[in-house]
Amino acid sequence: MKRLFLRLSAVVGVLAVVLAAGGWWYAWQPLKLATPVIDFTVQRGYTMRQAAATIVRAGVQVQPDLLYWIARLSGKAALIKAGSYEVHNGITPWGLILKLSAGDVSQGEVLFVEGWNFRQVREALESHPYLLRDTVGLSEQEIMSRIGASESHPEGLFFPDTYLFDKQSSALAVLRRAYGAMKDRLAFAWEARDPSLPLASPYELLILASIVEKETGRAEDRDLVASVFTNRLRIGMRLQTDPTVIYGLGVGFDGRLRRRDLDTDHPWNTYTRVGLPPTPIAIPGRESLQAAIKPAKTDYLYFVSRGDGTSAFSRTLEDHNRAVDRYQRNGKGS
Repeated sequence: MKRLFLRLSAVVGVLAVVLAAGGWWYAWQPLKLATPVIDFTVQRGYTMRQAAATIVRAGVQVQPDLLYWIARLSGKAALIKAGSYEVHNGITPWGLILKLSAGDVSQGEVLFVEGWNFRQVREALESHPYLLRDTVGLSEQEIMSRIGASESHPEGLFFPDTYLFDKQSSALAVLRRAYGAMKDRLAFAWEARDPSLPLASPYELLILASIVEKETGRAEDRDLVASVFTNRLRIGMRLQTDPTVIYGLGVGFDGRLRRRDLDTDHPWNTYTRVGLPPTPIAIPGRESLQAAIKPAKTDYLYFVSRGDGTSAFSRTLEDHNRAVDRYQRNGKGS
């Protein structure tokens, strides 16, 4: 009996070695995919068995039990991480396990563009195929509260940049990062500002930078445009800038600014009110922030577009009117 037991033990041992060798061989074999590239998402809290089943459903032709046992015997089954993954033709079972245990998730990206308003930022997030649309249905105040912002109005507070994220991330999480990036940039800019600026707070700096962003057709003109608005603020002269009026009109603006629009008072109408509007009108980029903290030293009070992206700057109303006649006959300067 003892001899029989030893023989059976030997057979079992040989079979175990054969199975282990076969499993290890399988671990290195390229898998067939239903398409050249396959995306799948491992939800938070998934076990290795659940992850294997998800991978098969996505179109990766792998034996889920073998994948599980290879991961378990290698000590990596308990190390898998939640997230969205991307696999290509040629991936092996062992490659899958390494990807899952390393958290080698695939990433999406979203771009916030200089000069965008918050409506455009929100549209970019809520239409993105790889983001959770957790801002849908929320008011602007609710969004600001959920990202931990102290402000209630979101305009201008999200730094324009390309943001990378794990697929199926929260749109609110992306906004939180962009908000933090703008707060950091704004704090740095405020510390580096010209101390003689007629601005009372970093938020006023953000408002001014947003106007410079929307009024500048050529990068080289930014510090000159900033100087015009700074000079006007110093002497209490109305800013009279079209982009603020357009912002106040909101979605009702049809692309054509009329005289009645300039004459109709509202908080963002800088033709009827002195000083800065109550909020930014867009997200300024770093160059507009730089121009706002260190505008050119000029005595310009006026500028008008030449129609080619550049602007003509003037010191007096008489000179300005001549420039308007020259570059925008029947037009209206800034």
